[in-house]
Amino acid sequence: MTKRVIVTGGSGLARKWVVEDLVAHGYEVLNIDRTPMAKGTARTLISDITDITDAGQVFNTLASSTTAKEFDDDIEPKPIDAIVHFAAIPRILVMTDNEVFRINVMGTYNILDAASKLGIRKVIVASSETTYGVVFAHRHRDPAYFPLDEDYPVDPMDSYATSKVINEVTAKAFHARTGADIYCFRIGNVLDPVDYQKFPSTWLKDPALRKRIAWSYIDGRDLATACRLGIEKNGLGFQVMNVAADDVSSDQPTATLVERFYPGVPIKKPLGEFETLLSNEKLKRLLGWQQAYRWREQVTK
Repeated sequence: MTKRVIVTGGSGLARKWVVEDLVAHGYEVLNIDRTPMAKGTARTLISDITDITDAGQVFNTLASSTTAKEFDDDIEPKPIDAIVHFAAIPRILVMTDNEVFRINVMGTYNILDAASKLGIRKVIVASSETTYGVVFAHRHRDPAYFPLDEDYPVDPMDSYATSKVINEVTAKAFHARTGADIYCFRIGNVLDPVDYQKFPSTWLKDPALRKRIAWSYIDGRDLATACRLGIEKNGLGFQVMNVAADDVSSDQPTATLVERFYPGVPIKKPLGEFETLLSNEKLKRLLGWQQAYRWREQVTK
């Protein structure tokens, strides 16, 4: 039986992998974005980012047909099995702070509200590593401890990360209301294969460039696997999970990076030589996720 998934914001360079992976595994996917996918992997329903702040637009979008073409034998809208929600303003300093907050918060509320009223029982919500309050702080800010895990008392100061914290609270509220599975992924820096070309000349040369993200990363293809596993894993209720690679995006050992850039920050557990500072243990435990793409292997190709 065909499973139908709506992906919001799936045309992006890295997020396209989510759509491609789902289609490759037999899902019928409708992509919602302002531009069609470059490879045409799935049909794209054109929607401006501000449309997600309009409840009516969102409701109609989630009630749309997921068929690939308008001349297919059966184009009647069918029930949606899952939503993967990426559409958002992706960072600070690209729009005014109030608009970043408004669009991200209201957009996610509308997606979850419409999903609940349409009986969609699985939603993957893109949260962010920025919720830990370090990435977009006004100036250098030490975290309370490393590695950053899902029990951390998140306390950001910027509009983007704050919107993501609110979205997690909203997701928890809708789970309480409906009992649906809603998994919020705190996603590390997503990399497309072309991004690895930058490593030798920039990120490896100057590790300070990735200090604010604690040298976290996640290959877009590994993120895609996490999303599919989240769709396939039922019964977890509301969950927050970090999505990050096993290793830091630096050729310097993790202990060296912490000692140089975050001296004095408590370390909660022994860390491996290059172990990530954005813990992915919960993702592995709950979804059985395993990393397949490591920067060291990609750079040498």
